[in-house]
Amino acid sequence: MDILAIKNTLPILLKGSIMTVELTVITIIFGTILGVLLALLKLSKNVALRTISGFYTWIFRGTPLLLQLFFFYYGLPFIGITLTPFSAAVLGLGLNCAAYMAEIIRGGIQSIDKGQFEAAKALGFTYTDTMRRIILPQTFKVIIPPVGNQFIAMLKDTSLVSTIAMVELMRSAQQMYATTFKPIEVFLTAGILYLLMTTIFTGAFSLMEKKLEVYG
Repeated sequence: MDILAIKNTLPILLKGSIMTVELTVITIIFGTILGVLLALLKLSKNVALRTISGFYTWIFRGTPLLLQLFFFYYGLPFIGITLTPFSAAVLGLGLNCAAYMAEIIRGGIQSIDKGQFEAAKALGFTYTDTMRRIILPQTFKVIIPPVGNQFIAMLKDTSLVSTIAMVELMRSAQQMYATTFKPIEVFLTAGILYLLMTTIFTGAFSLMEKKLEVYG
């Protein structure tokens, strides 16, 4: 194994790793915000709103993420909409993430005791206030484990954006391989960096879960 090749490759792969983390965090934030809205629509008594939310999750959970990325980056220019690799990556990953987050959040909301809805109503809380002040704060405590799993899955799925010329860890590894022709050193280093990132974030979410259990 060429240690010098690893030493030369590492700084570039570390830079790609930073972009991978940034992309993952942005995606999760975007996906969570939209996921909350979709979850509330799916729990609505309005059939039309439930149908819209259901159709959205059906589309994005039922088609490959890679296909969605290709659509936003390569497909939209045919109708006059051209996105940068970063914009297409955030849009594709974020919309896909929202479909999964919607189901996670919906499950979390439904796990909250219905008596709390009734108590809030008796106290004169509106539906919006009930959700914002009582239900959603408890929901986010409940869904920390599945959100952590979604975060880790999305961190690894960011490797797919290398196919639309987005330079993150996987794309950096591909470029370094094309330059050095050292596949073992380059891809082994990239794999170790992915393992390091997933281990760190898995530990962070586990620690967060334990702290919330203590405060709960």
